[in-house]
Amino acid sequence: MNRGYSETEKKWKEATGKAYFVDGKDQGFLKVSFFGPFYGSYVVFELDQENCQYALVCGPDKSWLWILAREKEISRELKNRLVSRASALGFDTAGLIFVDHGMKSQK
Repeated sequence: MNRGYSETEKKWKEATGKAYFVDGKDQGFLKVSFFGPFYGSYVVFELDQENCQYALVCGPDKSWLWILAREKEISRELKNRLVSRASALGFDTAGLIFVDHGMKSQK
């Protein structure tokens, strides 16, 4: 389940997808589809191994990057660490968009 806020439409959007492991369940490389027969790569390259509370995920190359978290907010320290990690791996982190979850009403 992906859920995000559309700033332009001023509303929350959800999409349920299908996913499967590409190389095995012990590797964070998945193919995911939200729109029928078309699948995209989700590569989990950083994961909270202890509590599974956050992950850094990219697409098939370094043009897509997501910081995923189970909670609406993550600590500034964690955010800075994840952004630094992604930057060190060659991602353009200057273009990251951080949603202010506290300012928008949710269903």
